Amino acid sequence: MADHWKLPWKAHCRCGAVEMTVSAPPLITMACHCKGCQRMSGSAYSLSMAIPNPGFSAEGPSLDTREAEDGAGYTHHFCPQCHSWIFTTMPEGMDFTNLRATMLDDASWFAPFVETQTAEKLPFAETGAAHSFERFPQMEDMMPLVESFASEGAKPL
Repeated sequence: MADHWKLPWKAHCRCGAVEMTVSAPPLITMACHCKGCQRMSGSAYSLSMAIPNPGFSAEGPSLDTREAEDGAGYTHHFCPQCHSWIFTTMPEGMDFTNLRATMLDDASWFAPFVETQTAEKLPFAETGAAHSFERFPQMEDMMPLVESFASEGAKPL
């Protein structure tokens, strides 16, 4: 039920120039261990949540963007001032935005429900995610994961 999520949430880049509003519950929360996320985040993995597009908005200066190197149709969005990697938009037909969870003004409740690309993970990196995949889950696996997250995933207190 959406009221358990205590929406809307505010989120900001590091310098605060970009303000995001989340008005729909996440479909799922994730940690990605791929080399690209390691390099873009400067960490062992990136943390994100899939927000349905109608429930996500961003305001502020025009964002810097970069297309995914693998040609998959993802677009990464960055603050033009502090250069924070703040969210990723998906190819046409995938109607959600991956918001970096640490952009939330209060991310204290966040926990990754799924971790992906564990074949590339650093040996020490543990996330505690309930579900783990060596690569990205197949599309037929995603709907059961989304349904499971809706009932079992972390929610704001």
